[in-house]
Amino acid sequence: MISSQVLQTSIDELRAITRIDLCVFDTEGRTVVSTFSSEDIQSEMVRLFAESAADSQVIQGYHFFKIFDDQVVEYVLVAKGDSDDTYMIGKVAVSEIQNLIIAYKERFDKNNFIQNLLLDNLLLVDIYNRAKKLHIDVEARRVVYVIETKVEKDLGARETLKTLFASKTKDFITAVDEKSIILVHELKAEEGYEEADQVANMIRDMLNSEAMSSVRIAYGTIVEEIKQVSKSYKEAKMALDVGKIFYSEKKVIAYNTLGIGRLIYQLPISLCQMFMKEVFGDNIPDSLDEETLITINKFFENNLNVSETSRQLFVHRNTLVYRLEKLQKSTGLDIRVFDDALTFKIALMVVSYMKYMENGEY
Repeated sequence: MISSQVLQTSIDELRAITRIDLCVFDTEGRTVVSTFSSEDIQSEMVRLFAESAADSQVIQGYHFFKIFDDQVVEYVLVAKGDSDDTYMIGKVAVSEIQNLIIAYKERFDKNNFIQNLLLDNLLLVDIYNRAKKLHIDVEARRVVYVIETKVEKDLGARETLKTLFASKTKDFITAVDEKSIILVHELKAEEGYEEADQVANMIRDMLNSEAMSSVRIAYGTIVEEIKQVSKSYKEAKMALDVGKIFYSEKKVIAYNTLGIGRLIYQLPISLCQMFMKEVFGDNIPDSLDEETLITINKFFENNLNVSETSRQLFVHRNTLVYRLEKLQKSTGLDIRVFDDALTFKIALMVVSYMKYMENGEY
């Protein structure tokens, strides 16, 4: 349904150009929008005209016109005056409003189609038939972005996103839940993951500065056909969850860069518990203090280099060695040895995953 604001703007513009006053009624005779006081036009008069066989008629010095939507009367347009010029302007107004109805219906239908496509609610034959009717290219290269906002129904972020992609008619912006916005973005033939990542960072920067929204963005793999769009969406959703658990410092994350985090995310909890018991026995550490975690992460960042890690942490080499030996005594793993370091790194990720699954957040 067209908003009253859009209808009012349309007839105001026609009034400014032609100086012919116009009024739009619903089929019950209620005024929807108008450029003049329509008190002289009785609702009964409008209802009777809407039910009549005529498409246009002059009644008491006004031109009445029917506005159709799929051969059903949607509105009644009244043009003030009974001259030929008034009739012509009335017909122009009817044509403009009917085209607006078609455009808005198509936009609504496209949004509905994209939502059902993302959620896998369509049969394969329906996907291609509806895409053809809506003039959507079925073989374009696309990637799906999921933009999660901290505020539910963040209208500011959504409007900024629409403004950002307003000129790109082949992109679609929609939502299937309260906390995220979905962008289905079409890529050119020569564009790949580097360009997809640039788009994600551009969105993040724009939303952070324009909409003052703190967002996390994830995107799936590039797909070649419209039937695969739901696959890219599911990958983006997974990337968003995996990013929260294992890569919380990243605000933009791609499905094809998840690495071992993607593997751990798909493990059953029972298998994770078994792994932890194998590594630590009955002495599974509940948590590590912040100093120890910082030390471990910095040690891993520096490829197990004791000297460089101690320099970056501003501690004496012997102090760092003491901390690592203390960790070895409590866990049984010497992270100065590559195999133990790898095991410990995976164990930390598994702990994060188990906490997320237990609490629903990390």
